[in-house]
Amino acid sequence: MDAHGSTADTGHVAAFARLFGPPPEGPAIPVDWEAVEAWLGLSLPADYKAIATVYGPVDLGELLWIQTPYAGTAGGFDYGRFVEDCRRMAPGVLPFGSTRTFGTLFWDTTASDDPDAWPVLLHDPHAGRQGRDPWRRPGTTLLPTLALLVDEGLARTLARSALAEDVTALWTPPPRRPAPTPAQRAAFTGGGTGLDTLTAVVPPPPEPYLGERDWEWTYDQLGTVLPGEYVRLTETYGGGVWCHWLRFHLPWGTGRHAFAPWAEWYCDNYRSLRADHPQFHPLAAWPEPRGFLPFASTIDGDQLGWLAEGDDPETWPLLIDPRHARVGPPLTGTLTETLLAWLRGELVVEGLPALTYPHEEPIDQVTYQPRKAP
Repeated sequence: MDAHGSTADTGHVAAFARLFGPPPEGPAIPVDWEAVEAWLGLSLPADYKAIATVYGPVDLGELLWIQTPYAGTAGGFDYGRFVEDCRRMAPGVLPFGSTRTFGTLFWDTTASDDPDAWPVLLHDPHAGRQGRDPWRRPGTTLLPTLALLVDEGLARTLARSALAEDVTALWTPPPRRPAPTPAQRAAFTGGGTGLDTLTAVVPPPPEPYLGERDWEWTYDQLGTVLPGEYVRLTETYGGGVWCHWLRFHLPWGTGRHAFAPWAEWYCDNYRSLRADHPQFHPLAAWPEPRGFLPFASTIDGDQLGWLAEGDDPETWPLLIDPRHARVGPPLTGTLTETLLAWLRGELVVEGLPALTYPHEEPIDQVTYQPRKAP
């Protein structure tokens, strides 16, 4: 039989069992390998498919996970998101595992046209932060690499991944994001800074959702009108998330995480923190004079807002209150200029980190996920 036949598959499973023991109780999560490989645009190594088919996603040695195509419940692990996020880290890599120390296991797909010959790469972010090469290259394929890790001390224990305990359904590959058009690339690189440029790069939703109320309600809740550029931007795009990072709260929403309710909660909480730790929380908070008024936040808890200097909102500078760093000086650009500069990789500050790796084109990573009406 060939490398993908049942005899070879049985041999791969037996070799894995000699390292870590028999499969966990209960059936493994089913996988439509034809659909997965079509979505990836690549065939996968036979040993990986054989192991994943019989064992499913597993926790090895209480240290690393072998991930397989599945989506966890309640917004947990998703294979598609895992692959798309991790394969960006270097040209030609394809992830298949992760570690409890935030490492990632990859194949180097550039090494051979034969997936069964792809060597494993291990990425250790801690080594990178210490100035060392974060990439370990054992030069071996999956099963020999696992045997090497066992020889180095990886425990021979195995359990079904807790992230997949309740998963029984096939994973459905998500639709591929269309590649940017030449017109979008031209607008992105053309240097424009206004809303017309932004909409040419990222077409807004046909029915932007701003929330249940209106501007007058929001102004009444906040006790102020808002800068016109913010109004135009949110009327164009509604609430939503840029690049899976920067969340614009619903400007007319009434829920806890909508703009006005969130700003009120955040500013009250900030004042309480400032009373206890003024060295870490030096700002005035809205509606105090020169108070910080947040309207957007990141998934990491950083806040983007205005420093309300004076009575004219059109002159208020933008400011970022980072969660894990000291607050810096106000930003110098307008809101749309700041957003475009960040998307282009021209602005990197605490709270708005770089979106791309050095080998990537920034426009290829620009996304916008609009909020939808309930």
